[in-house]
Amino acid sequence: MRLIQVTDCHLHADPQAPCRTGIPHRQLERVVAAVARLRPDAVLVTGDVSEDRTAASYALAEQVLGRLDCPWFWLPGNHDDPGLMAECRPFQASLDLDGWRVLLLDTQVVGEEAGEVGEARLAALADRLAGGDRPTLLAMHHPPLAVGSAWLDELGLVDAAAFWDCLAGHDHVQAVLCGHIHQAFVGRGPDGVPVYGCPATSDQFLAGAETFTVDEASRPGFRVLDLHGGELATWVERVEL
Repeated sequence: MRLIQVTDCHLHADPQAPCRTGIPHRQLERVVAAVARLRPDAVLVTGDVSEDRTAASYALAEQVLGRLDCPWFWLPGNHDDPGLMAECRPFQASLDLDGWRVLLLDTQVVGEEAGEVGEARLAALADRLAGGDRPTLLAMHHPPLAVGSAWLDELGLVDAAAFWDCLAGHDHVQAVLCGHIHQAFVGRGPDGVPVYGCPATSDQFLAGAETFTVDEASRPGFRVLDLHGGELATWVERVEL
């Protein structure tokens, strides 16, 4: 079973609108073409699909992602309008992938760049985790731990401690996938659960930077996850523009 993560597209209503290092729509097209060549069984987009929160930007994303020969799913990021996203394509709370579960968490706080799961969603997550012991991935936009960039770490998950408390004792949680940080990243939570960040399809952020810095040398990319039995193998692919 092959799952591919795509994130942080930052599309505008105008497909020719630029980001800092390129054209987001064109870059998403290149990324999706590269993803398709790896023949995934499912694709997950972990937020910040839009930059301008317009229905047209989500329609563009759906048009490009619709070229995939597999199911695809998305969740909102801090830049997104969840209502418009859901009108374009409904959200899914979980995915069943050949013996694996993927639980999708909404961490958006309206009007804020930082994220939060919140008490109600944490309670629901606890119930879902207790509902089975299949190998499980959690997917969210905001990273639930520091990534080593001071400015990004101020914009992470504000209730990260409560999130990790919720996961305690659930050994079937194999990894957490996040967007938001626009870079490849591997870290571990308090109980050793791996946390994987993913390159953006738009601009890349410089790892370890104290202040906002675009990494002009890095290319857009995506994360591949191969799930076999209870084992997970993952790596990042970059895309030539």
